[in-house]
Amino acid sequence: MSTAHTVRPSSPSPLLVRSVPALWTFALGLWGLSRQDSVWRDEAATWQVARRSTAETVHMLGNVDVVHGLYYLLMHGLFDLFGPGTAVLRLPSVVAMAVAASCVAALGHRLAGPWAGLGGGLALGLLPAVQFYLQEGRPYALVAAGAGIATLLLVTLLEGRGRAVHWVAYGSAVALGGLLNWLSLMILPVHLATLLWSRADRATGRRWTGAALAATTCVLPLVLFSRSQSAQVSWIPPLTWHMLIGPTILLVIGCVGALLDRPRARRLSAAAVGLPLLAVPQLGLVGLSLIQPLFLDRYVLFSLLGLALLIGVAIGAAVEAVARRRPRAAPWVLPVVMAVAVAALLPQALAKRSPASRVDDVLAAAGDIRRMKKPGDAVLFIPAARRDTRLVSPDAFAGLRDIALARGPEESGTLKGTEARPDRIRAVMLAQRRILLVTDAPGVARPPATARERAKTSVLRTHFRPVADEQARGRRVTVYERRTGAR
Repeated sequence: MSTAHTVRPSSPSPLLVRSVPALWTFALGLWGLSRQDSVWRDEAATWQVARRSTAETVHMLGNVDVVHGLYYLLMHGLFDLFGPGTAVLRLPSVVAMAVAASCVAALGHRLAGPWAGLGGGLALGLLPAVQFYLQEGRPYALVAAGAGIATLLLVTLLEGRGRAVHWVAYGSAVALGGLLNWLSLMILPVHLATLLWSRADRATGRRWTGAALAATTCVLPLVLFSRSQSAQVSWIPPLTWHMLIGPTILLVIGCVGALLDRPRARRLSAAAVGLPLLAVPQLGLVGLSLIQPLFLDRYVLFSLLGLALLIGVAIGAAVEAVARRRPRAAPWVLPVVMAVAVAALLPQALAKRSPASRVDDVLAAAGDIRRMKKPGDAVLFIPAARRDTRLVSPDAFAGLRDIALARGPEESGTLKGTEARPDRIRAVMLAQRRILLVTDAPGVARPPATARERAKTSVLRTHFRPVADEQARGRRVTVYERRTGAR
Protein backbone atom coordinates (compact mmCIF):
# COMPACT_ATOMS: atom_id res chain seq x y z
CA MET A 1 0.00 0.00 0.00
CA SER A 2 1.46 3.35 -1.02
CA THR A 3 1.09 6.48 1.09
CA ALA A 4 1.38 10.05 -0.08
CA HIS A 5 4.35 11.80 1.39
CA THR A 6 4.28 15.62 1.64
CA VAL A 7 7.58 17.40 2.04
CA ARG A 8 7.20 20.31 4.45
CA PRO A 9 9.80 23.05 4.77
CA SER A 10 11.72 22.99 7.99
CA SER A 11 11.20 25.96 10.28
CA PRO A 12 13.91 27.74 12.28
CA SER A 13 13.88 27.08 16.02
CA PRO A 14 12.69 29.77 18.48
CA LEU A 15 16.25 30.26 19.75
CA LEU A 16 17.48 30.79 16.20
CA VAL A 17 14.65 33.19 15.42
CA ARG A 18 15.54 35.44 18.36
CA SER A 19 19.31 35.21 18.33
CA VAL A 20 20.17 35.54 14.62
CA PRO A 21 18.53 38.99 14.17
CA ALA A 22 20.25 40.23 17.34
CA LEU A 23 23.66 39.04 16.14
CA TRP A 24 23.00 40.36 12.63
CA THR A 25 22.07 43.81 13.92
CA PHE A 26 25.00 43.84 16.33
CA ALA A 27 27.36 43.01 13.47
CA LEU A 28 25.88 45.82 11.36
CA GLY A 29 26.49 48.15 14.28
CA LEU A 30 30.13 47.16 14.65
CA TRP A 31 30.75 47.63 10.93
CA GLY A 32 32.42 51.04 10.53
CA LEU A 33 31.59 52.00 14.12
CA SER A 34 34.18 54.79 14.35
CA ARG A 35 33.00 56.45 11.11
CA GLN A 36 36.64 57.25 10.29
CA ASP A 37 37.18 58.72 13.76
CA SER A 38 34.49 61.37 13.35
CA VAL A 39 32.07 62.77 15.94
CA TRP A 40 29.35 65.22 14.97
CA ARG A 41 27.77 68.00 17.01
CA ASP A 42 24.91 66.00 18.60
CA GLU A 43 27.28 63.27 19.72
CA ALA A 44 29.72 65.94 20.93
CA ALA A 45 27.05 67.08 23.39
CA THR A 46 26.88 63.54 24.80
CA TRP A 47 30.67 63.27 24.88
CA GLN A 48 31.35 66.50 26.75
CA VAL A 49 28.49 66.08 29.27
CA ALA A 50 29.48 62.47 29.97
CA ARG A 51 32.92 63.69 31.02
CA ARG A 52 31.48 66.01 33.68
CA SER A 53 30.94 65.01 37.29
CA THR A 54 27.46 63.97 38.41
CA ALA A 55 27.04 67.25 40.29
CA GLU A 56 28.02 69.28 37.23
CA THR A 57 25.62 67.28 35.06
CA VAL A 58 22.73 67.81 37.48
CA HIS A 59 23.56 71.54 37.55
CA MET A 60 23.42 71.66 33.76
CA LEU A 61 20.13 69.75 33.56
CA GLY A 62 18.48 72.51 35.53
CA ASN A 63 19.20 74.85 32.64
CA VAL A 64 19.35 72.75 29.49
CA ASP A 65 18.83 69.24 28.03
CA VAL A 66 16.92 67.82 30.99
CA VAL A 67 15.04 65.62 28.50
CA HIS A 68 18.27 63.62 28.03
CA GLY A 69 19.29 63.61 31.69
CA LEU A 70 19.02 59.87 32.32
CA TYR A 71 20.97 59.10 29.17
CA TYR A 72 23.75 61.53 30.11
CA LEU A 73 24.09 59.94 33.55
CA LEU A 74 24.27 56.48 31.96
CA MET A 75 27.00 57.62 29.57
CA HIS A 76 28.86 59.30 32.43
CA GLY A 77 29.04 55.92 34.15
CA LEU A 78 30.28 54.20 31.00
CA PHE A 79 32.92 56.86 30.35
CA ASP A 80 34.10 56.49 33.95
CA LEU A 81 34.40 52.72 33.54
CA PHE A 82 35.89 52.48 30.06
CA GLY A 83 37.14 55.95 29.22
CA PRO A 84 35.89 58.30 26.47
CA GLY A 85 36.01 57.06 22.89
CA THR A 86 33.84 56.54 19.84
CA ALA A 87 33.32 52.85 20.66
CA VAL A 88 32.08 53.57 24.19
CA LEU A 89 29.98 56.44 22.85
CA ARG A 90 28.13 54.30 20.29
CA LEU A 91 28.13 50.73 21.61
CA PRO A 92 25.07 51.29 23.87
CA SER A 93 23.05 52.13 20.76
CA VAL A 94 24.36 49.06 18.94
CA VAL A 95 23.43 46.76 21.83
CA ALA A 96 20.04 48.44 22.27
CA MET A 97 19.10 48.03 18.62
CA ALA A 98 20.18 44.39 18.72
CA VAL A 99 17.75 43.93 21.62
CA ALA A 100 15.04 45.67 19.61
CA ALA A 101 15.68 43.33 16.65
CA SER A 102 15.34 40.32 18.94
CA CYS A 103 12.03 41.70 20.24
CA VAL A 104 10.70 42.15 16.69
CA ALA A 105 11.72 38.58 15.88
CA ALA A 106 10.00 37.23 18.98
CA LEU A 107 6.82 39.18 18.20
CA GLY A 108 6.76 37.97 14.60
CA HIS A 109 7.35 34.37 15.68
CA ARG A 110 4.47 34.43 18.14
CA LEU A 111 2.00 36.25 15.94
CA ALA A 112 2.80 35.11 12.38
CA GLY A 113 5.21 32.18 12.52
CA PRO A 114 8.97 31.61 12.65
CA TRP A 115 9.76 32.83 9.14
CA ALA A 116 7.88 36.08 9.76
CA GLY A 117 9.78 36.55 13.01
CA LEU A 118 13.17 35.83 11.48
CA GLY A 119 12.45 38.04 8.46
CA GLY A 120 11.19 40.96 10.56
CA GLY A 121 14.10 40.82 12.96
CA LEU A 122 16.64 40.79 10.14
CA ALA A 123 14.81 43.55 8.24
CA LEU A 124 14.98 46.00 11.15
CA GLY A 125 18.76 46.38 10.99
CA LEU A 126 18.65 47.13 7.25
CA LEU A 127 16.22 50.05 7.44
CA PRO A 128 18.17 53.22 6.51
CA ALA A 129 16.99 55.25 9.51
CA VAL A 130 17.88 52.40 11.84
CA GLN A 131 21.35 52.14 10.32
CA PHE A 132 21.83 55.87 10.96
CA TYR A 133 20.89 55.77 14.66
CA LEU A 134 22.34 52.33 15.20
CA GLN A 135 25.75 54.02 15.43
CA GLU A 136 24.68 57.24 17.10
CA GLY A 137 25.85 58.40 20.52
CA ARG A 138 22.32 59.52 21.43
CA PRO A 139 19.42 57.82 23.26
CA TYR A 140 17.08 56.99 20.36
CA ALA A 141 18.16 53.37 19.92
CA LEU A 142 17.73 52.81 23.65
CA VAL A 143 14.19 54.17 23.40
CA ALA A 144 13.52 51.71 20.55
CA ALA A 145 14.74 48.83 22.71
CA GLY A 146 12.42 49.94 25.52
CA ALA A 147 9.47 50.08 23.11
CA GLY A 148 10.30 46.60 21.82
CA ILE A 149 10.51 45.13 25.32
CA ALA A 150 7.27 46.84 26.40
CA THR A 151 5.43 45.58 23.31
CA LEU A 152 6.69 42.03 23.79
CA LEU A 153 5.55 42.10 27.42
CA LEU A 154 2.12 43.38 26.37
CA VAL A 155 1.73 40.56 23.85
CA THR A 156 2.71 38.05 26.54
CA LEU A 157 0.00 39.48 28.81
CA LEU A 158 -2.64 39.56 26.07
CA GLU A 159 -1.90 35.92 25.30
CA GLY A 160 -2.72 35.08 28.91
CA ARG A 161 0.80 33.94 29.78
CA GLY A 162 1.68 36.85 32.03
CA ARG A 163 1.49 37.45 35.76
CA ALA A 164 1.57 40.51 38.01
CA VAL A 165 5.33 40.76 37.65
CA HIS A 166 4.89 41.15 33.89
CA TRP A 167 2.62 44.16 34.43
CA VAL A 168 5.25 45.70 36.70
CA ALA A 169 7.93 45.03 34.09
CA TYR A 170 5.71 46.50 31.39
CA GLY A 171 5.12 49.73 33.31
CA SER A 172 8.83 49.96 34.15
CA ALA A 173 9.85 49.55 30.49
CA VAL A 174 7.43 52.29 29.42
CA ALA A 175 8.63 54.59 32.21
CA LEU A 176 12.32 54.07 31.40
CA GLY A 177 11.66 54.80 27.75
CA GLY A 178 9.82 57.97 28.75
CA LEU A 179 12.69 59.08 30.96
CA LEU A 180 15.08 58.62 28.03
CA ASN A 181 12.77 60.67 25.78
CA TRP A 182 9.29 61.50 26.91
CA LEU A 183 7.89 61.45 23.37
CA SER A 184 8.25 57.67 23.63
CA LEU A 185 5.12 57.77 25.82
CA MET A 186 3.31 57.58 22.48
CA ILE A 187 3.83 53.84 22.93
CA LEU A 188 0.80 53.98 25.25
CA PRO A 189 -1.74 55.03 22.59
CA VAL A 190 -0.06 52.45 20.34
CA HIS A 191 -0.81 49.73 22.86
CA LEU A 192 -4.30 51.08 23.53
CA ALA A 193 -5.04 50.64 19.83
CA THR A 194 -3.75 47.07 20.03
CA LEU A 195 -6.00 46.38 23.05
CA LEU A 196 -9.05 47.71 21.22
CA TRP A 197 -8.18 45.88 17.98
CA SER A 198 -7.74 42.56 19.77
CA ARG A 199 -10.84 43.10 21.94
CA ALA A 200 -9.04 42.57 25.21
CA ASP A 201 -11.28 41.82 28.19
CA ARG A 202 -12.10 44.43 30.83
CA ALA A 203 -9.78 42.96 33.45
CA THR A 204 -6.83 43.26 31.09
CA GLY A 205 -7.90 46.78 30.20
CA ARG A 206 -7.99 47.79 33.87
CA ARG A 207 -4.54 46.35 34.53
CA TRP A 208 -3.13 48.07 31.46
CA THR A 209 -4.66 51.38 32.53
CA GLY A 210 -3.04 51.06 35.95
CA ALA A 211 0.38 50.31 34.48
CA ALA A 212 0.04 53.13 31.94
CA LEU A 213 -0.95 55.65 34.62
CA ALA A 214 1.95 54.58 36.84
CA ALA A 215 4.44 54.99 34.00
CA THR A 216 3.00 58.37 32.99
CA THR A 217 3.14 59.59 36.59
CA CYS A 218 6.85 58.73 36.73
CA VAL A 219 7.58 60.67 33.54
CA LEU A 220 5.19 63.61 34.05
CA PRO A 221 7.60 65.75 36.14
CA LEU A 222 10.19 65.46 33.35
CA VAL A 223 7.59 66.46 30.76
CA LEU A 224 6.51 69.52 32.74
CA PHE A 225 10.04 70.65 33.59
CA SER A 226 11.32 70.16 30.05
CA ARG A 227 8.65 72.54 28.76
CA SER A 228 10.62 75.37 30.39
CA GLN A 229 13.52 74.44 28.08
CA SER A 230 11.45 74.31 24.90
CA ALA A 231 13.65 76.98 23.31
CA GLN A 232 16.12 74.18 22.60
CA VAL A 233 13.87 72.86 19.84
CA SER A 234 12.98 76.28 18.42
CA TRP A 235 15.28 75.58 15.45
CA ILE A 236 13.04 72.76 14.15
CA PRO A 237 11.23 74.04 11.04
CA PRO A 238 7.42 74.06 10.79
CA LEU A 239 5.72 71.06 9.27
CA THR A 240 5.49 71.10 5.47
CA TRP A 241 3.88 68.76 2.97
CA HIS A 242 7.17 67.36 1.70
CA MET A 243 8.02 66.23 5.26
CA LEU A 244 5.04 63.87 5.08
CA ILE A 245 6.28 61.97 2.03
CA GLY A 246 8.49 59.60 4.05
CA PRO A 247 5.88 58.75 6.70
CA THR A 248 3.27 58.22 3.98
CA ILE A 249 5.49 55.72 2.17
CA LEU A 250 6.15 53.89 5.44
CA LEU A 251 2.43 53.69 6.20
CA VAL A 252 1.65 52.32 2.73
CA ILE A 253 4.30 49.60 3.12
CA GLY A 254 2.96 48.81 6.57
CA CYS A 255 -0.61 48.52 5.33
CA VAL A 256 0.48 46.09 2.60
CA GLY A 257 2.19 43.96 5.23
CA ALA A 258 -0.90 44.09 7.45
CA LEU A 259 -3.11 42.91 4.57
CA LEU A 260 -0.89 39.85 4.14
CA ASP A 261 -1.28 38.90 7.79
CA ARG A 262 -3.29 35.77 8.44
CA PRO A 263 -4.27 35.55 12.13
CA ARG A 264 -3.59 32.09 13.52
CA ALA A 265 -6.91 31.28 15.13
CA ARG A 266 -6.49 34.02 17.72
CA ARG A 267 -7.78 37.55 18.26
CA LEU A 268 -4.27 38.98 18.61
CA SER A 269 -2.60 39.31 15.22
CA ALA A 270 0.63 40.74 13.87
CA ALA A 271 -1.39 43.48 12.15
CA ALA A 272 -3.01 44.44 15.47
CA VAL A 273 0.45 44.93 16.97
CA GLY A 274 2.55 46.13 14.04
CA LEU A 275 0.27 48.61 12.30
CA PRO A 276 -0.50 50.73 15.40
CA LEU A 277 3.19 50.60 16.34
CA LEU A 278 4.06 52.04 12.94
CA ALA A 279 1.17 54.45 12.40
CA VAL A 280 0.30 55.98 15.78
CA PRO A 281 3.72 57.53 16.59
CA GLN A 282 4.07 58.92 13.06
CA LEU A 283 0.58 60.44 13.08
CA GLY A 284 0.97 61.58 16.67
CA LEU A 285 4.17 63.45 15.89
CA VAL A 286 2.46 65.10 12.90
CA GLY A 287 -0.34 66.22 15.23
CA LEU A 288 2.08 67.61 17.82
CA SER A 289 4.01 69.41 15.09
CA LEU A 290 0.88 71.33 14.15
CA ILE A 291 0.99 72.82 17.67
CA GLN A 292 4.77 73.18 17.99
CA PRO A 293 7.30 72.15 15.31
CA LEU A 294 8.76 68.82 16.47
CA PHE A 295 8.83 66.72 13.33
CA LEU A 296 12.12 64.83 13.43
CA ASP A 297 12.19 61.13 12.52
CA ARG A 298 14.49 60.26 15.42
CA TYR A 299 11.80 61.17 17.93
CA VAL A 300 9.67 58.25 16.71
CA LEU A 301 12.44 55.90 15.62
CA PHE A 302 10.77 53.16 17.65
CA SER A 303 7.83 53.16 15.21
CA LEU A 304 10.08 51.36 12.71
CA LEU A 305 9.79 48.25 14.87
CA GLY A 306 6.21 48.07 13.61
CA LEU A 307 7.38 48.43 10.02
CA ALA A 308 9.94 45.65 10.45
CA LEU A 309 7.31 43.38 12.01
CA LEU A 310 4.97 43.91 9.05
CA ILE A 311 7.80 43.36 6.57
CA GLY A 312 8.40 40.08 8.38
CA VAL A 313 4.73 39.20 7.91
CA ALA A 314 5.11 39.74 4.16
CA ILE A 315 8.22 37.54 4.10
CA GLY A 316 6.41 34.84 6.06
CA ALA A 317 3.51 34.96 3.61
CA ALA A 318 5.96 34.59 0.71
CA VAL A 319 7.55 31.53 2.35
CA GLU A 320 4.12 29.94 2.81
CA ALA A 321 3.14 30.67 -0.80
CA VAL A 322 6.32 29.05 -2.13
CA ALA A 323 5.94 26.12 0.27
CA ARG A 324 2.56 25.22 -1.21
CA ARG A 325 4.12 24.80 -4.65
CA ARG A 326 7.75 23.90 -4.02
CA PRO A 327 8.33 22.93 -0.40
CA ARG A 328 12.05 22.37 -0.86
CA ALA A 329 12.51 25.93 -2.19
CA ALA A 330 10.68 27.61 0.72
CA PRO A 331 13.69 27.87 3.09
CA TRP A 332 15.57 29.81 0.40
CA VAL A 333 13.02 32.62 0.19
CA LEU A 334 14.39 34.55 3.15
CA PRO A 335 18.08 34.28 2.13
CA VAL A 336 17.21 35.46 -1.40
CA VAL A 337 15.13 38.38 -0.09
CA MET A 338 17.90 39.38 2.31
CA ALA A 339 20.57 39.17 -0.40
CA VAL A 340 18.53 41.43 -2.70
CA ALA A 341 17.82 43.88 0.15
CA VAL A 342 21.48 44.03 1.20
CA ALA A 343 22.58 44.67 -2.37
CA ALA A 344 19.94 47.34 -2.93
CA LEU A 345 20.67 49.12 0.34
CA LEU A 346 24.45 48.81 0.25
CA PRO A 347 24.96 52.39 -1.04
CA GLN A 348 22.80 53.64 1.82
CA ALA A 349 24.69 51.52 4.34
CA LEU A 350 28.04 52.83 3.14
CA ALA A 351 26.77 56.41 3.18
CA LYS A 352 25.51 56.13 6.78
CA ARG A 353 28.98 55.01 7.88
CA SER A 354 30.74 57.94 6.25
CA PRO A 355 31.56 61.19 8.10
CA ALA A 356 29.71 62.96 5.29
CA SER A 357 26.44 61.45 6.57
CA ARG A 358 26.51 64.00 9.40
CA VAL A 359 26.48 67.77 9.11
CA ASP A 360 29.93 68.21 10.65
CA ASP A 361 32.82 66.60 12.52
CA VAL A 362 34.22 68.19 15.66
CA LEU A 363 37.31 65.97 15.68
CA ALA A 364 38.38 67.10 12.20
CA ALA A 365 38.41 70.70 13.37
CA ALA A 366 40.44 69.71 16.44
CA GLY A 367 43.06 68.16 14.16
CA ASP A 368 43.28 71.40 12.18
CA ILE A 369 43.77 73.37 15.39
CA ARG A 370 46.71 71.18 16.40
CA ARG A 371 48.47 71.89 13.11
CA MET A 372 47.71 75.60 12.82
CA LYS A 373 48.10 77.02 16.34
CA LYS A 374 51.19 78.85 17.60
CA PRO A 375 52.22 79.92 21.11
CA GLY A 376 50.34 83.01 22.26
CA ASP A 377 47.39 82.54 19.86
CA ALA A 378 43.78 83.19 20.87
CA VAL A 379 40.70 81.27 19.75
CA LEU A 380 37.13 82.33 18.94
CA PHE A 381 34.01 80.33 18.12
CA ILE A 382 31.18 81.47 15.83
CA PRO A 383 28.57 80.52 16.87
CA ALA A 384 29.44 79.81 20.51
CA ALA A 385 28.10 76.26 20.10
CA ARG A 386 31.15 75.44 17.98
CA ARG A 387 33.06 75.46 21.27
CA ASP A 388 32.12 71.78 21.39
CA THR A 389 35.34 71.12 19.46
CA ARG A 390 37.40 72.33 22.42
CA LEU A 391 35.19 70.55 24.96
CA VAL A 392 35.59 67.19 23.20
CA SER A 393 39.30 67.62 22.41
CA PRO A 394 40.76 69.92 25.10
CA ASP A 395 44.32 68.74 24.39
CA ALA A 396 44.16 70.20 20.89
CA PHE A 397 43.49 73.65 22.37
CA ALA A 398 46.27 73.57 24.95
CA GLY A 399 48.00 76.96 25.04
CA LEU A 400 45.13 78.80 23.31
CA ARG A 401 43.12 81.47 25.13
CA ASP A 402 39.35 81.36 24.69
CA ILE A 403 39.05 85.14 24.74
CA ALA A 404 35.24 85.43 24.46
CA LEU A 405 34.44 83.02 27.29
CA ALA A 406 33.23 84.56 30.55
CA ARG A 407 32.13 81.43 32.42
CA GLY A 408 32.92 77.85 31.42
CA PRO A 409 30.23 75.27 30.64
CA GLU A 410 30.70 73.41 33.93
CA GLU A 411 30.56 76.59 36.02
CA SER A 412 27.60 78.09 34.15
CA GLY A 413 25.67 74.82 33.92
CA THR A 414 25.36 75.04 30.12
CA LEU A 415 26.53 73.12 27.07
CA LYS A 416 28.67 75.89 25.59
CA GLY A 417 29.47 78.28 28.46
CA THR A 418 28.52 81.94 28.65
CA GLU A 419 30.38 84.63 26.75
CA ALA A 420 31.28 88.21 27.67
CA ARG A 421 29.43 91.30 26.43
CA PRO A 422 30.03 92.32 22.80
CA ASP A 423 32.02 95.41 23.81
CA ARG A 424 34.26 93.34 26.07
CA ILE A 425 34.84 90.76 23.32
CA ARG A 426 35.73 93.55 20.90
CA ALA A 427 38.26 95.05 23.31
CA VAL A 428 39.97 91.73 23.98
CA MET A 429 40.11 90.87 20.28
CA LEU A 430 41.85 94.16 19.48
CA ALA A 431 44.62 93.25 21.92
CA GLN A 432 45.50 90.06 20.00
CA ARG A 433 48.06 89.46 17.28
CA ARG A 434 46.70 86.14 15.98
CA ILE A 435 43.23 84.63 16.37
CA LEU A 436 42.08 81.15 15.33
CA LEU A 437 38.42 81.11 14.38
CA VAL A 438 36.41 77.87 14.59
CA THR A 439 33.15 78.08 12.68
CA ASP A 440 30.92 76.22 10.24
CA ALA A 441 31.95 75.50 6.68
CA PRO A 442 30.21 77.68 4.07
CA GLY A 443 27.78 74.93 3.09
CA VAL A 444 26.20 74.82 6.55
CA ALA A 445 27.12 78.25 8.00
CA ARG A 446 24.42 80.75 8.90
CA PRO A 447 24.68 84.56 9.06
CA PRO A 448 25.67 85.99 12.48
CA ALA A 449 22.52 85.85 14.59
CA THR A 450 23.52 87.56 17.85
CA ALA A 451 25.24 90.81 18.85
CA ARG A 452 28.26 88.81 20.02
CA GLU A 453 28.60 87.03 16.69
CA ARG A 454 28.26 90.29 14.78
CA ALA A 455 30.89 91.95 16.98
CA LYS A 456 33.35 89.09 16.41
CA THR A 457 32.76 89.12 12.67
CA SER A 458 33.08 92.89 12.41
CA VAL A 459 36.39 93.07 14.28
CA LEU A 460 37.89 90.24 12.24
CA ARG A 461 36.84 91.80 8.96
CA THR A 462 38.04 95.30 9.85
CA HIS A 463 41.22 94.75 11.86
CA PHE A 464 42.48 91.29 10.85
CA ARG A 465 43.28 89.42 7.66
CA PRO A 466 43.04 85.66 7.03
CA VAL A 467 46.39 83.97 6.51
CA ALA A 468 45.38 80.29 6.64
CA ASP A 469 42.14 78.43 6.14
CA GLU A 470 41.18 74.78 6.48
CA GLN A 471 37.78 73.21 5.85
CA ALA A 472 36.92 69.62 6.64
CA ARG A 473 33.66 67.75 7.20
CA GLY A 474 31.43 70.74 7.83
CA ARG A 475 33.85 72.67 10.08
CA ARG A 476 36.20 75.53 9.22
CA VAL A 477 39.30 76.81 10.99
CA THR A 478 40.70 80.16 9.85
CA VAL A 479 43.83 81.88 11.17
CA TYR A 480 43.61 85.66 11.35
CA GLU A 481 46.55 88.01 11.83
CA ARG A 482 46.34 91.64 12.87
CA ARG A 483 46.60 94.03 9.94
CA THR A 484 49.85 96.04 9.82
CA GLY A 485 49.31 99.48 11.27
CA ALA A 486 45.80 98.71 12.54
CA ARG A 487 44.91 100.57 15.71
